Amino acid sequence: MNALENTVETDQSITDQEKIENVTRRITEHGNYLRKRYPILQYQSALGAGVMVFSLVGMVVTGGLYLKGFIPAWTCILINALLTSFIHEIEHDLIHRLYFRKQPLAHNAMMFMCWLARPGMPSPWLRRSLHFHHHKESGTDSDVEAWITTSGNPWGVLRLLKLMDGFIFGFLNAIFAPGWRQKARLLGKIIRLNTPFGLLYWGCWYVFLGYHLYGWLGSIIGAEVHSSAATLALMDVVNSVVVILIAPNLIRQFCLFFISSNMHYYGDVAPRNALQQTQVMNPWWLWPFQLFCFNFGSTHSIHHFVVRDPFYLRQMTAPYAHKVMAEAGVRFNDFGTYKRANRFSMNHVQTRSRG
Repeated sequence: MNALENTVETDQSITDQEKIENVTRRITEHGNYLRKRYPILQYQSALGAGVMVFSLVGMVVTGGLYLKGFIPAWTCILINALLTSFIHEIEHDLIHRLYFRKQPLAHNAMMFMCWLARPGMPSPWLRRSLHFHHHKESGTDSDVEAWITTSGNPWGVLRLLKLMDGFIFGFLNAIFAPGWRQKARLLGKIIRLNTPFGLLYWGCWYVFLGYHLYGWLGSIIGAEVHSSAATLALMDVVNSVVVILIAPNLIRQFCLFFISSNMHYYGDVAPRNALQQTQVMNPWWLWPFQLFCFNFGSTHSIHHFVVRDPFYLRQMTAPYAHKVMAEAGVRFNDFGTYKRANRFSMNHVQTRSRG
């Protein structure tokens, strides 16, 4: 019986591998066709740099218009959230060395600018090793990147809090870890991953929350809240940074993590099987989230088959790629993933949290 089971598993593995190779080949060929049809796509590094400059300049201009009083805070926040979603895609492509591969100065300069525009995230150089491992072991217990986005956690208030505030998520994991050595190790990792920009980013956010919460509570109980001139001057800076940079990134990160953690599977995934690692999630009602993560749920699965194509080309290949992936058995809009805590098996029922 064991020999028969091993034979069946081997045959299934070969069959899946053939499907994966077929999907990869056909999407790659379609990408080559688009590059020939639209010659501008051959200038990949220039296009990536152009999107990067457009996004950074857009953030600066929008921030200036807000500071001068020409646009309200909510307009600035939404526009910059959209622009930082472009920058996230650029950073992801840079991690795969899709721009300026042979020009390290330009490549690393773009990496650094991506980090400045998204300071609440670890440096892209640190993320590179985690992301490469994610591609190799996607959906398995060693897939740290998926775990960071909350994939595999049962849905509830705790997971929503983790999606909204990754720093507190990591801090609480460290505090409640068993043993002092484990606590110290996790706290040290959190500090290392957030040094230096993340500590400034989250520190500014918590000062903003604390100050305005203090004022709000004072107004509720009828107590007068007095602030010194220095405090008011500091809060003017903090408020501006929150509107221009922090709040847009919080919106972008929540939307990205919400989409990413549900279109990736975590658990019951065969090792290095791209057919099981992800699904395509593209219903109309997800568009408010897709808007701020550049249609991630619809196109990221393509990336698990063909890594070499930049984010804008994945958008162009999506209609064809979806057809090819569906033929191979990739799932589409499997909303049962919410009940199964993102496990691939349809029979799994969530029973516990992974913390």
